[in-house]
Amino acid sequence: MSPEVRTFVAGGPLPDWDASEEENDRRDRQLVAIPKPVTAEEALVLVSCFGPDDCYGVAWTLLHLIETGPNPVLTARPAHDATEWHQRLYDRAGGL
Repeated sequence: MSPEVRTFVAGGPLPDWDASEEENDRRDRQLVAIPKPVTAEEALVLVSCFGPDDCYGVAWTLLHLIETGPNPVLTARPAHDATEWHQRLYDRAGGL
């Protein structure tokens, strides 16, 4: 796993809309520093980094980064209480 992915994942889930601009910018910089395409292992751990909302668009960047790796990342339908981002990843991969 790349050091950039490790750093991003260590930061935990993306913050919500109440986070500071500095925090959002920091997470965005970490995300764009991750080399593409990601590996299957990296894609799987990155799935855990979605937060409660779109984090001012950063969640979309995360989704697109995950999609650079081997698909599908999620091979089973997400649980009913899963985030909308997990459901989007699943649906965009064809909803197996």
